[in-house]
Formats: sequence, structure tokens, C-alpha cells
Amino acid sequence: MKLNRRTFMGTVAATTSALAAPMVMAAGHGRPKVVVVGGGAGGATAARYLAKDSKGEIDVTLIEPTRAYYTCFFSNLYIGGFRDINSIGHTYGTLASIGINVVHDWAVGVDRDAKTVSLAGGGTVPYDKLVLSPGIDFVEGAVEGWDLSAQNAMPHAYKAGSQSELLRAQIMAMPQGGTFAMVAPPNPYRCPPGPYERVSMVAHLLRETNPTAKIIVADPKEKFSKMGLFQEGWANNYEGMIDWIGSDFGGGNVSVDPGAMTVSIDGEVTKVDACNVIPAMKAGRIAHLAGVTDGNWAPVNAADMSTKADENIYVLGDSSQQGDMPKSGFSANSQAKVCANAIRGALTGSRVFPARFSNTCWSLIDTDNGVKVGATYEATDEKIAKVDGFISATGESAELRKATYEESVGWYDGITADMFG
Repeated sequence: MKLNRRTFMGTVAATTSALAAPMVMAAGHGRPKVVVVGGGAGGATAARYLAKDSKGEIDVTLIEPTRAYYTCFFSNLYIGGFRDINSIGHTYGTLASIGINVVHDWAVGVDRDAKTVSLAGGGTVPYDKLVLSPGIDFVEGAVEGWDLSAQNAMPHAYKAGSQSELLRAQIMAMPQGGTFAMVAPPNPYRCPPGPYERVSMVAHLLRETNPTAKIIVADPKEKFSKMGLFQEGWANNYEGMIDWIGSDFGGGNVSVDPGAMTVSIDGEVTKVDACNVIPAMKAGRIAHLAGVTDGNWAPVNAADMSTKADENIYVLGDSSQQGDMPKSGFSANSQAKVCANAIRGALTGSRVFPARFSNTCWSLIDTDNGVKVGATYEATDEKIAKVDGFISATGESAELRKATYEESVGWYDGITADMFG
């Protein structure tokens, strides 16, 4: 079935309309309380479905520090010039209008015994169930010479918004014939094809504005998501511009000097004009503060996304360690619906459906040249397990690639409506 905004939302409606009406089990204690931390693809979706499907029988609070959320998915298209920055920004007014208590603050602590979340602005928020969907943070020291204090000189742009704008501005300011460098992350990380779509979008932008510029990619991996598709696309559209250096050629032996604007790859130092450092990643900070991670990610139960450490805390999306699903916006959105259904069942006695998950990751290589990879998944006792999958083929027709890109645009409209209402 072709996926666009209408079919994406239609599938959602067909799933949720079958949910039974709730019966609140918290008699004498007021409405059961669910707190959701993080307003992205996982958290916003979970909050919306909990509020909408419980028909007000669950008290839902969403804690998110930013008033406008910029999606990491499609942020590369902004860098490439295919979108404007406002098109990937979304606010929380509609969620508030359906009864969700939207709190714009940082969650800075979790007391699992008292079942409260502490806020940076002071005070605490009580919960019966807690959903954490804080996205990613970076591993300190992952790239020698780089830390968060260097993110203005060498942006990561892996949390979209101002970092995306900064990186694009730096690329546009490169001298003619200049050099752009990327330090790619090790597995696992947010959006496996993301760095390579970004390389494609940077190449597209430079081809239009700075055609003699060069791109260097230092990669600690031997291979990457959609590798054959990207390399075919780079050869066909950006011949001679991109030099990908994998682990076999020293791509994992990298250091940077943000002050001097240099990158050292396996001992060879190169002066660069713009540099995108994407470090190793781990779960967002609040998951660590809650004590539900293994030091990097939060292990969860596949059936409902509850953590192995605490049955009343759930972790969605990038921060979770759940099995076979990639860390992506589509994955987080899919996991959020399973989680919301399970929490609603636990708190109100409504029907809980077997967990089913899906994911598709689209990437744009050049104008109207879209590719995709995806799969369906099921919950097992051990993990979220892949059932089957698909991927675009090399050598596809221009018509099919254009259709794939158009499908991705329809999906973006659908998933953001699903998240933010």
C-alpha cells in the first residue's frame, strides 16, 4: 500500500477506533496520572494517544523544555535547500487544547519510590506511570578534541533547530573550492541513514553554490545503512566530490581541533572550512537520572516498552534498547502507540492489543531521488524482533525514485499530524 498522509492517518484511525472504552480503576484517588518527558516522535505521540483514547479519564502531563520542536527527520532536507526551517518546526497548542497539561521545563530528576518527576524550575510532578522519550545525548570524549563547548565551531546538528541553521550557514560561507568534513558516529545511533542523507544534501547544496568544493567523511564503520544506494547516488550525481573513508582506511582514528579547524584522520591532518561532528550517542540524560539505563541505553520489555528496571517507567524511541528496530522517528511513533495502549489498559482496564511495530526510513539523495528501507516487527519475550523488511534497489527508474520521495513527504505530513494533532 502506498503510504501518504491520508493512508498513514487512516491506518492510525483504524487501529485506535477499535480500542474499548475505558473504565477507570483509580477510584477514590482521582484520575490516574501519566507523565511523559520529551515532546518528540515518541513522547508527543504517547501523550496524544493517552489523552485522546482515554477520553479524559487519564490525567496526562507532557514535560518538554522547548516551545517549538524541530524534527530531526527532514532536517537534512532543510540543509540541502528543499525545506525551510519553519516547515520542520511544530508547537504544542493542539495537544494542550485536548486536555494535555503541557509543561515547558526541564525534567531534572525522578524519585521512583515517591513516583515524582523534579523540574528545573522547581517543584515536582507526581505520576502513576512515567514515559521517558528524551531522545539522545552524546558520549563524552567520543571524538578526541570535541565536546559540547565546540558545537558552535563544529556543529553536530543531530538535535535539529538552531544547530541545523548553524551548520547550513557554515556550509554556505565556505570559500569556493573549500572542504567540508563529517565525522560519522559508531553504531548504534539515531537514524542510521541520517549522516549519509546529510552528505547527499550537503553535496547537493555545494553542487549548486560551490561546485569545486570537496567533502570528506571519516567513518568508524565498515559499512552503513543503504550503503549501495548512497554510493550509487554519489557516483551518479556528485562525481569526484565525496571521499568516504571507512574504518579499513583509518576512518575510526579521528581527532579534531575546533580552534584550528583541522581534522586528523589516521594521523593525516587536513584543514577544513566546515565540519560536522556527530559523536557516539547514548540515552537522553533523564533516563540515566531515573536509573533505568545500562550506562548507555535503557533496556525495555518488547510487549509494552516498560523498562527492565521499573515496571512503572517506560522508555521510547532513541533512548530505548529494545532489539531489532532502528532508532528513528517512525520507530518512536510506532512504539508510542503500543506503549499508550498498554498504559491505558493497566490504568483503566481497557483492552490491550498485541504489540506490533513498523518502521520506514526515507532518504533523499538528490532532487526527486528518494530511497527507503523498512520492516515490520513483533514483540517476543527477548526483544522487538524483525518479521520482514524491504529496501530500495540500485538502478531504479527516475519515476520510481520520484514516487518514493513524494511518499516520504506524505508520510512527514501524516506523522507530524499524528504527533502534534
